[in-house]
Amino acid sequence: MAIFTSRKQKKDIKVTFQKEMLYVEIDGGKQQAFPLAWFPRLQTASEEERGDWALTAGGIHWNKLDQDISISGL
Repeated sequence: MAIFTSRKQKKDIKVTFQKEMLYVEIDGGKQQAFPLAWFPRLQTASEEERGDWALTAGGIHWNKLDQDISISGL
């Protein structure tokens, strides 16, 4: 009898901030850009606060800011 297991796929993403934009790059080079004006908490956040994020099932969560962004394609 075969035993099937499922592994949760690891997804690597890169989050960067440049000028007034947030860039999210997903596996394979697909990049999405968002104006920081859409996310006032991120716009005024420190580098440390911006760096404290985690990948969730549907997007990115910034722990210290309690900010979530839904990212299509995750």
